[in-house]
Amino acid sequence: MTENQKRALRIDLLLAGVMIVSGLAVSGLSLARLAEPALQVAQATPPLQSTPGAETKPSAPAEPVTTGARPSGIPPEPARPDAEAQKAGATPALPPAPAEKIAAPIKDR
Repeated sequence: MTENQKRALRIDLLLAGVMIVSGLAVSGLSLARLAEPALQVAQATPPLQSTPGAETKPSAPAEPVTTGARPSGIPPEPARPDAEAQKAGATPALPPAPAEKIAAPIKDR
C-alpha cells in the first residue's frame, strides 16, 4: 500500500467510526427521552371568565323546530320534462347527452 492509500483508509475508518458513534448517541438519547415519565404542560392562557350579565342572558339560542318531512309547498320536478311540457315551453334542467354516451335500448328476454 502506498502512503496515499494508507491515509485514505485512515480517513475512511475515522469517518466510519464517527458515524457509528453519532448514531449510537442519537439512539441513546431517543431511548432516554422515551423512558422518562410524561411531563405536565402548563396552561398558556388564563381560564375564561364569564361576561358581565351572563346570569340573565340565555346560554344558547333555542333549537329550531324541524319535522323531518319534505316541504310540501314545492313539488319535485323531473330533470327532463315530458314532450308535452317541452312543447309548452318548459326547458330541461340538464343539457342533452352527447351522441356517443347514449346506449342502445335494453332488449327484453
